[in-house]
Amino acid sequence: MSGDFSEFKAFGAAPFEAFTAATASSAKGLQGIAAELTDYSKKSVEKSRAHFEKLIAVKKLDEAVQLQSDFFKSSYDDFVAQATKIGEIYSSLAKDAFKPINVASPATPPSKAPVAAAAKQNSAYTA
Repeated sequence: MSGDFSEFKAFGAAPFEAFTAATASSAKGLQGIAAELTDYSKKSVEKSRAHFEKLIAVKKLDEAVQLQSDFFKSSYDDFVAQATKIGEIYSSLAKDAFKPINVASPATPPSKAPVAAAAKQNSAYTA
């Protein structure tokens, strides 16, 4: 075995750099998701407060039922739109996070030559 460890250093550098880039990308994406969820929560609370104020002012039961029905439909539509948006952000986060790893990984599988050479060498010792 040679004393040259530069191959080992080069072998470990690319995956480490890819992992670091993927981690940074993931952190950025998660911050974006947190910001989106915070904005959605603020808007939802504000809409709920405004709805409650309207509900208090209602004098007839049928108006209250209609107001409540409209609010639930609007809230559901907002939720579905937000969930879709967050799903798209998660999807792009995953793609961006794995991009550096896919670039760093070799396109061809590693060679079996070192394993075959070691097996041959071990069989020479046992014979």
